[in-house]
Amino acid sequence: MRQTNQYKIDMCNGPILPKLLAFAVPLMCSSILQLLFNAADIVVVGKFAGDDALAAVGSNTSLINLLTNFFLGLSIGANVLVARFYGAKEEKETSETIHTAMLLAVISGILLTLIGCIGAGQILKWMNTPKEVLPLAATYLRIYFLGMTAMMLYNFGSAILRAVGDTKRPLYYLAFAGVINVLLNLLFVVVFDMSVAGVALATVISQCISAYLIIRCMMREKDIIRLECKKLRIHKNRFLNILRIGLPASFQGMLFSFSNVIIQSSVNSFGNIVVAGNSAAQNIEGFVYVSMNAFHQATISFTSQNIGAGRYDRINKILIQAELAVITVGLVLGNLCYVFGRPMLSIFTSKAVTQDAGMTRIAVICTTYCLCGMMDVMVGSLRGLGYSVIPTIVSLIGACGLRLLWIFTFFRMEKFHTLTSLYLTYPASWIVTTIAHIICYIIVRKKLEHNLEQKSANVIDVNP
Repeated sequence: MRQTNQYKIDMCNGPILPKLLAFAVPLMCSSILQLLFNAADIVVVGKFAGDDALAAVGSNTSLINLLTNFFLGLSIGANVLVARFYGAKEEKETSETIHTAMLLAVISGILLTLIGCIGAGQILKWMNTPKEVLPLAATYLRIYFLGMTAMMLYNFGSAILRAVGDTKRPLYYLAFAGVINVLLNLLFVVVFDMSVAGVALATVISQCISAYLIIRCMMREKDIIRLECKKLRIHKNRFLNILRIGLPASFQGMLFSFSNVIIQSSVNSFGNIVVAGNSAAQNIEGFVYVSMNAFHQATISFTSQNIGAGRYDRINKILIQAELAVITVGLVLGNLCYVFGRPMLSIFTSKAVTQDAGMTRIAVICTTYCLCGMMDVMVGSLRGLGYSVIPTIVSLIGACGLRLLWIFTFFRMEKFHTLTSLYLTYPASWIVTTIAHIICYIIVRKKLEHNLEQKSANVIDVNP
């Protein structure tokens, strides 16, 4: 039987908003900490290794997201299934899903290492990475991808803990590993003058530490989420269900990342200064995104557990309260980033022209970022309900399709070939996709209510 645990949240009973916040705030802090440590990488490189090194690290962001998002999407499948089985108190199914997911994490990490190390140079060339930063960018990417197995283990383990409402311990582990990362950055870059190689190596070491801590945590658990090495195997049914939910999420993540890679390639065409400013701005806006994304993750776990527990009456309430929370966070943090954008950009670079390029991005994206949060929460609700293909199709058409259409048509015209024009593809795609997701959610909820009515009618027929 499961025992009461101070780290877990009862998602199926009591008021929703306080528990949403109790779930989301530690996750938000974890993500912000992770970005702070990543920003420390950029700051150290920018201050002590120059703008070429800064551009080399920044130009990898979209590519890394493209390659990792596919496999991280599978962790969403594990999260949904563990939450549902845990809510339904199905212990055997929960354990099988956990052990399948963690073995899948190892396999995913190994594949990513091979892809990143072998194809780094050629992929960066396809992205039109400036020639003067290409060698540094390739070095950073190859070393970074040596830590992929550790990254996958941490992320899959965190997804499993989130499924039972535990977002605090991943925060503690990440904080510890992040401090080590910053110290190693200073040691490798400032003391040993290793430039981008030092930053990448520090990241790999910190990822290994966070992976070790989360595995140690799961192996010491006393209830049904306990991880045991001897039970690691691929359970066919659990694996197929993880793929059923996770693969569409993976493809959606890749589709967004692919469109971002195309946009990054377009940004690269404006030269080193714009690439550096864009990289610095991305790090700043990332704090807003991960803060909103915490409510996306909360919506998935809360919806999944309540579906497993048969608490269908709470589903709409979860969605509405998560949307209100994410809009508030997006508006407040996004506009604060715009107001204090230039002082924050000065942390990354002292050049006014580079700061100008960064402010162009912040002015468009950060002020409208709440739209992205609304879209993600809708996706989280649909995935929590077990519908993962629908958000992928909608995102393909509404977000990625619109962005690519703009880039390959209007953006190529001289009149629209500006940074502002390029960045406006983001809010436009968020609006279109959010509206489409709302329509899909209404259809799915009506279908779910119809199925429940049929089940009730069948029970009455069988028991007159």
